[in-house]
This record gives sequence, C-alpha cells and structure tokens, in this order.
Amino acid sequence: MTGAFTVRNIVTVALLAALVLLPVYVELGGNRFLITLFTRIVILALAAVSLNLIIGYGGMMSFGHAAYLGIGGYAVGMLAHEGIFSGFVQWPVALAASALFALGIGALSLRTRGVYFIMITLAFAQMAYYVVAGLARYGGDDGLTIYKRSQFVAPLDLSNKVQFYYICLALLFGSMYLIWRLVNSRFGMVIQGARSNDTRMRAIGFPTYRYKLVCFVIAGTLCGLAGALLANHTDFVSPGLMYWTRSGDLIIMVVLGGMGSAVGPVFGAVALLVFEEALPFVIKLLGTPFFGDAATRASEYWQIIMGPLLLLVVLFARGGIDGLLAKVGAKVRA
Repeated sequence: MTGAFTVRNIVTVALLAALVLLPVYVELGGNRFLITLFTRIVILALAAVSLNLIIGYGGMMSFGHAAYLGIGGYAVGMLAHEGIFSGFVQWPVALAASALFALGIGALSLRTRGVYFIMITLAFAQMAYYVVAGLARYGGDDGLTIYKRSQFVAPLDLSNKVQFYYICLALLFGSMYLIWRLVNSRFGMVIQGARSNDTRMRAIGFPTYRYKLVCFVIAGTLCGLAGALLANHTDFVSPGLMYWTRSGDLIIMVVLGGMGSAVGPVFGAVALLVFEEALPFVIKLLGTPFFGDAATRASEYWQIIMGPLLLLVVLFARGGIDGLLAKVGAKVRA
C-alpha cells in the first residue's frame, strides 16, 4: 500500500464513515441503544480530543481536565433550573465559564513543571468538585435533573436523538479540524517546540508561557462544550462529572488511542467505551458454560480484564491504537 492507501488511513476513514452512517444502521436494525451509546462516545471523544491538545501536542499533563466537563454541564443545568432554556445563552455561558476557569488554572499551573503541574491541576479540579457538591440549591451530592434540553431555533431540536447525534458528531469533526489547523500553524509549532525544549524556545524569542496559556484555555473551552453536550444527552449533571477519576478516563482515552494524533483520541474513546459495554457480556457468554452463575457474578468485575488489556497496549503498542495501525501498515508495505 502506498500514498493515501495505508492501513492507518483506511481504518480511520472506515471509523469516521461508520460514525456518520450509524443512525442509518440503527433505523434499519432498530437497535436504539446504539444511538444513545455512540452519542456518549462522540461527546467524550470531543473531551479527549481537547485533552490531547495539551497532553499530546503541548506536553502539559493535566489531571483535572474533567473539571471543564463539569463546569460546562453545570452551566447548562443551573441555567435550566433557573428557567433559562435558550441554547444561545446556555452554551456561550458554558464556554465562557470553562475558558475563565482554564485561564485561572493555567495562569498558576503553567509556572510549574512535572509533578507540581499535575498536582495543581488536580487540586483545582477537586476544589471545583467540592464547591459544586456543596450547592444545595442545585442538588448538591445528588446532582441536578434537567427537565428540558437547550432550545434553539427550528429546525434544530436536541430532543430528536438522531439530530442531536449529528450535532455532536459535527462538533467533534469541527474540533478535530480546528486542532489539526492549530498544531500545523506557527502557533502549534511553538507549542510543540516548547514541549521538546522550552528553554531553547524562550532563548530564541518566543514567549512560550503565553502560547501555552492560550493552548490551555482553548482545550478547556472545548471540553466545556463537551460538558454542555453531555448535560443535554443525560438530562442530568452531578459532581461526579468533574471527579478525578473522570479525568483519568479521559487520559486513558488519549493514551489508548494515541497521543499527538488527530484521530487517536477518537480511537481511544470508541475502544474504551465499547469495551466497557461489551466485556461484561463477553465474560458472561464465554464463562457460563464452564462456571455457571459464577460467570454472571464475575462479569460485574470486568475491570479486572480491562486493566491488563490497557497495560498491554501501553507496553507493546507505543503510540496507542493509531501508532499500532501505522506499524502494521509499515510491515504490509515491507
């Protein structure tokens, strides 16, 4: 295979085409659950794509990225609770609140490096988590139910599952394109140069702190958009949206799919969330003939199998799924 016809490109196009055609398959097959599942996958893929901008391209290992997911979701939920249902108000507020929070975190954390940077981002995310958990007016620990989705002008109707899916997918593709343009621009070259050698980039005259801060804010804003979408998808928000384990899930998606790859986080999100749904069923199906009811109980602990699978990917597929596809393509050409 030469040129554009590589294993990596073929699989990428096949995945993106499958995402576009999924509602057609659902209409033909009648499995409505797939729309619900893949809407969630697309939204979390958007959050992972935003995280990849700062981790994969910028080398900024944030462990509090889920905070923006929660802020975007709560912006929609709080405004809906107060009777403001217009998406033209809710979504800009979600984006602005996420951007401001990212600006505050970035302004402090980017003055540090390594484990200090990780701990500061984690600390701010946990602070946001406990603040939201203490808001009794908006449900506190129990979360907040959203009784009406964001309202836009006709024909946009977020209550229509197929239409909402395509809106989420369009925003995912738009975000991927935006990040691709960013990382291949002068701005992106500076960000990647600072990741490799920040001291040298500053020595030749680039204000890397400002570049990285803008990059950090863009990533937080995009994740806030994912939060607004997720709130509309689930019709519910809770402090768990911004807990540190959700940030860990996003990091796993990026690493599993391939850091520093435009489509890698999408691979990672699809693989992780499909595994989460499929593994309990597979364990039960394969184990029942041998272990009976014990297999059913074992299917509840599917994470025991997921963990080693992720470890194998990290150890033997450097570059994640995207990198693995590139290696397979290289062997095929050889």
